[in-house]
Amino acid sequence: MSQNFARIVFTLTVVFFATFFLWPILQILKEGFVDANGNFTLRYFTTLLADPLYRGGLANSFMLACATTTLAFAVAMPLAFISNHYIFPAKNLLSSLILVPMILPPFVGAIGIKQIFGQYGAVNAFIVSLGLRPDGWTFDWFAANQFWGIAIIQALSLYPIIYINAVAALANVDPAMEEAAQNLGCTGLRRFFKITLPLIRPGLFAGGTIVFVWAFTELGVPLIFDYPRVTSVQIYYGLKDIGGNPLPYALVTVMLASTVGLYAIGKGLFGRQGHAMMAKATSTGGPRKISTRRGLFCTALFSSVTILAVLPHIGVILVAFSSDWYSSVVPHHYTLENFRIALGHDLTVPAIANSLKFACLSTIIDVVLGIAIAYVIVRTKSAARHALDFLAMLPLAVPGIVLAFGYLAMSQPGRFFHFLNPINNPTILLIIAYSVRRLPYVVRSAAAGFEQTSVTLEEAAQNLGAPPLKAMFRATLPLITANLIAGGLLAFSFAMLEVSDSLILAQKQVYYPITKAIMALFELLGDGKFIASALGVWAMLFLGVTIVGMSLLLGKKMGAIFRV
Repeated sequence: MSQNFARIVFTLTVVFFATFFLWPILQILKEGFVDANGNFTLRYFTTLLADPLYRGGLANSFMLACATTTLAFAVAMPLAFISNHYIFPAKNLLSSLILVPMILPPFVGAIGIKQIFGQYGAVNAFIVSLGLRPDGWTFDWFAANQFWGIAIIQALSLYPIIYINAVAALANVDPAMEEAAQNLGCTGLRRFFKITLPLIRPGLFAGGTIVFVWAFTELGVPLIFDYPRVTSVQIYYGLKDIGGNPLPYALVTVMLASTVGLYAIGKGLFGRQGHAMMAKATSTGGPRKISTRRGLFCTALFSSVTILAVLPHIGVILVAFSSDWYSSVVPHHYTLENFRIALGHDLTVPAIANSLKFACLSTIIDVVLGIAIAYVIVRTKSAARHALDFLAMLPLAVPGIVLAFGYLAMSQPGRFFHFLNPINNPTILLIIAYSVRRLPYVVRSAAAGFEQTSVTLEEAAQNLGAPPLKAMFRATLPLITANLIAGGLLAFSFAMLEVSDSLILAQKQVYYPITKAIMALFELLGDGKFIASALGVWAMLFLGVTIVGMSLLLGKKMGAIFRV
C-alpha cells in the first residue's frame, strides 16, 4: 500500500513540477536559444554580454548579493553563537525580537528608511537641530551610495534566516567534541574555526543560500531606491517587450544559470554533511551563566542589532501615522486616517481580498502536497524518495522573478497555456506561483515532524487492522500538528506578502495583491506614500503574529524550514 501511495505521490509531484516549474523554465530557454527560424543560436547572449549596461547589471546583482550575504552573516553569526552558549538578561525576549525584521518585506522597509535618511528626512533634520549644519542643509544619504544602501536594507531584513539556521545547527553540535578540543589546547577562535564551523557548515549553507538568491534577484528594494542597474529591474522593465524582444529571455536565462550554478558550487563546497556526532547525552553542555558585565554586554549587543534592524519598521510606522513629515526629526502631525483609508481605499480593499484568496488556496495546495511528499520521503523505502526530496526543494534555488517571467512566457498568445495569460486574469498563475515557491517550507516542516515521531505508533495501528494511510492520519498527523501549522502559516504569510510574482503577474488593478497595491500607492503623488505605509503596517501586524506563533510552536527547530 505504501509503495503504491509513494508512486502516486511521485507521479503527481512530477506532473505538477513538470507543468508549472520545468515547463516555464524551458519556455525561457527556448526563447533565449532559438531564433525566429527555429534554429539554435547564441546570438542573443553575445549581444547581451556585449552590452555594458546588461553586463554591469549582472555584476551589480552579484556584488549586491555578496555584500548582502556577508553583512547578514556578520550580524547573525555572533548573535547565534552568544545565544547558543550563554545565559544573559532578557535572552528569551531578545531572541524572539531577532525575528522582527521578517515581518516586513524589504521593499516596504525601504519606504521607511528613505524617509529617515532621505534628503529632507529625520537624520538631516537632527543634524541641523544640533547646529552641525546650517538651516536648509540637505544630503541624501542613500542616494550618495545606492548600492550599499540596498545591501544594508536587505541584510537587516534577511539576517534572521541565517540566525535561525545557525542556532539550529549549533544546538545539534555535541558539546563533548568542543570540550575534547579544548582539553587538547584548541581554544577560542581556533576551536570555532577548526571544530564548530565544520560541524555547522551545512546549516549555514542552507541559510546563506536563501539569502544570496533572495538578494541576487530582489526586485522591490531597487525599484524603491530607483536603482535600475541590476538584472532584476532590467528584466522588469523588459516585460513590455516580452512578445517580440528575445533579450529579456536571454537575460532571465543568464540569471537562472547564475543562481543555479552558484548554488551548485556552494553545495559542493559547503553543503556536504561530512561529520558524524555522538549522542548529545555524552556531555552536560548547554548555555552557561556568565558574569554580570559580560551578560549586560550580550544584552546590549542583541538590543543594538534589534534597534538597527527595526529602523525601517519604525520609519514605516511613523510615515503611516503622519499626515506631514518634511524636514523634521519626527512628523509634524499625527493621524489615524491613513489606516482607515488603507482598509477602505479603492485600490487596497480588492488587494487585501485578492491576497487572502490567493494565499489561502496556495496554502491548501502546499499543505496537501507537502504532507504527502514528506510522508514518502520519511516513512517509505521508495527508491524515488530522494528524487522527490530534491524536486520539492528546487524552488528554493530558482528565483521567483525567473518563474514569474516563465509563466508570462508560457501563457503568451499562441502558446499551449495561452488561456492562463495574466493580462486577462492572473488568479490561477498567482496561486500556482505562490504554491510552488512556498512548497519547500511545508515539506521541510512536515518532514521534521515525521522524523521526530516514532514510526512504531503507525505500525501499532496497522497491527490493529488500520490501513497505512488511515494509521498516518489517525496516529501521526495529530502529533505533528505544530509542525504542519508552522509550515502552513509560513507559506500563507509569505504568499500574502510575495513581491516578485505579484509585481510581474498582476497587471490589472482589479487583481492587484497587497504588495502590488503598496507599490502602486507609493508611486502616487500626494498621500500615496502615507497610505502605502499604513497598508504596510497592517501587513506587518499580520505577519508579526504569524512569526511569533511559529516561533512558539517550533522554537529552535524553526531553522529546519529554511533548509535547502
